Formats: sequence, C-alpha cells, structure tokens
Amino acid sequence: MKPETIAIHSGNINLSSTGDVTAPISLSTTFLRNEDGGYSGGHMYSRVSNPNRSALEAVLTALEHGADAAAFSSGNTAGMTIFQALTPGSHIIAPDDMYWGFKKQLQSIFADTLQFDFVDLTDPSNISSFIKSNTAMIWIETPSNPLLKITDIEAIASITKKHGLILACDSTFASPCLQNPIDLGADIVMHSTTKYIGGHSDVLGGALITAAKNEFWEKIKNIQQIGGAVSAPFDCYLLLRSIKTLPYRMRGHSENGMALALHLEQHPQVEAVYYPGLPSHPQHEVAKKQMSAFGGMLSILVKGDALTARKVVNSVKIFSQATSLGGVESLIEHRFSVEGPDTKTPQNLIRISVGLEHIDDLIADINQALA
Repeated sequence: MKPETIAIHSGNINLSSTGDVTAPISLSTTFLRNEDGGYSGGHMYSRVSNPNRSALEAVLTALEHGADAAAFSSGNTAGMTIFQALTPGSHIIAPDDMYWGFKKQLQSIFADTLQFDFVDLTDPSNISSFIKSNTAMIWIETPSNPLLKITDIEAIASITKKHGLILACDSTFASPCLQNPIDLGADIVMHSTTKYIGGHSDVLGGALITAAKNEFWEKIKNIQQIGGAVSAPFDCYLLLRSIKTLPYRMRGHSENGMALALHLEQHPQVEAVYYPGLPSHPQHEVAKKQMSAFGGMLSILVKGDALTARKVVNSVKIFSQATSLGGVESLIEHRFSVEGPDTKTPQNLIRISVGLEHIDDLIADINQALA
C-alpha cells in the first residue's frame, strides 16, 4: 500500500463486538487471563502492551518499512533508550549539529558510561579516523537541528556495515512521509512523535523503528517494557488520529517551507537561509536523492546580532514564538537563547517551523517582523 493508505488503515483496531471504524481508546491497565493462564486478547498489562500502543507501533512500522516499533512517552526517552541499550564503555560517533537535548543527554547522563565524538557527518570521509575498537554506533540526524545539515544515509550505512556498527537515524524533521532511512541502510529510526507525526502540538511522544528484530532490538524492547516510559493509551489514540492526515500535511508543510525559503533567500535583512530544498544548500543533491520533499523546517541568519534576532521573533503576529515544531501552526524561535551559552548555534539564528496557514499571510508576517 501507498503511505496515504497505510496511514489511514494500518492503525485500525477492529473489535467484532462493537464494529468501531475509528479505533476506540482502551484505558484498561490489566487484561483478563484464560483458564490456562494465557491471554487470548493478546495483552497482559498496559506497561507491557496496550491495544492503542500496539496499533500505533504497527502503523509506524509500516510507514518506515521496518520490522517492529516501540512507542515511548517522549522523543527524549526514545533516544535515551538507544543509549541505555549500548554496552557501558561503548563509543558513539554523533553529528556536530545535533538536537541539543540528545547532546545534553550524552554530556551529562551518559558522561560516565559512554564515550562520544561530535563530527561533521556531511562529509563521510571524516568518519573513519574517529572509529575506535569500542565504537558501537553512528548516530545521524538528517535534516539536522537547527542548521538543516543533510547526512548521506547510504554513504554512512556502507561504513557502519563495513565495521559492524549500528546506524541510528533521527528522522524527526523529515517524518516517515519524506524519508525512509531503513530503505537506505539504517538499523534504527528515531522520531519525536510530538512533532510532525502528532502534528497538532497537543501530544507528547517518541518512537523507535527497527530494520530487524535482533539482539539489540530485544534490549530496547526490554527497556521499554521494564522501564515503563511508554505512551499512554490516549496519547497513542491522538497520534493514530494525526497519522491519518500525515502524508497530506507533509505536502502542505513542504510547499510552504519551500515558498518561504525562496522568499527569505532574497530578503535584504536575511544573511543566510538553511533549507535543503534550496539549490544553494551545500547538501541539496544529497537531499534530492534521499528525500521525496524537503519539509517545513528552515533556519535563517538575520543581519545583526542576538538582539536583532530577538526583535524579529518578538514582532511576529501570525507565527507563534514557541519551542517545538511540526504543528499545523507556524512557530518561530531564537534558538541560541534556548540552548544556552555552550551552544554552537549562531546568535543571530532564527528557527522556523512553517505551518499550514496561507503562505501569503506567512510571508507578510515575516516581512513586517524583519522590517
């Protein structure tokens, strides 16, 4: 089936007793046992599995062309579960432009148990010199946050396969409708489902999808079920509802993102635009190869300093100045002030999540804010 059909039908729960077309919410924390002690309904306890979570994991598996999925209470938890599943003392190669929450996890929570190097992964030739005897994983993020760098997934996959490493890909900015890293050689795909998959800024979640049910995946599932940081049934229901429109929403986000990027690239108050759909983007050809469209995320450098950037984000009328991304409403944010003084994000950078409002209104709003 095509993504539009998978999104609508793969997460359905068909209950013969009621005949629901839309999946009902199953709030029960525990489930009946048979006389022989088994569970004919397929569920024992909601921390281990739940009808709504199983349905969500099934549709995410199908959309990402994987073998299995695990849903978590947040994107940070999903990513952290991968780090927890690694053997203590393992070395990770991670991107130099990386979501600051995961970078902060490595530098604080895992500082005593894991080793890591932050490398420019846009040039695969950089990687070999960083591989050590204890290197276990290469973590990539494409497009990256907030500089929208693009990593060649196939090129990195050839390196990980040669050295027997795990390739994990944070594909949050792309969503399963624009990019399928497993098809390009990734072992695990990570999503903050809070973002495009949820799409309405009203539910928190994260997910991992695996290419194979192997020993490492069993460790991840064990952490999910025993650790218990799982998505609640209602959260899973909301995500399932949102996924039904995901392919069509991503088309709108991508169209608006491209239009705004093209406009801002010509704006006299803008120093640079980071958007992989622009021919001027340094990894545009790689993006064209592995993405079906380029999404709704872009960053700009305004001409000026941090104060100039703050004035712009404080002057918008339609864009909402807020953290997060991927919702139907457009968001704008001065990232330096969020990430703190140790960040490498430029002080004059503004990150924009382009929503589904009319593009003429968005352009008019950003124009008046830049003025």
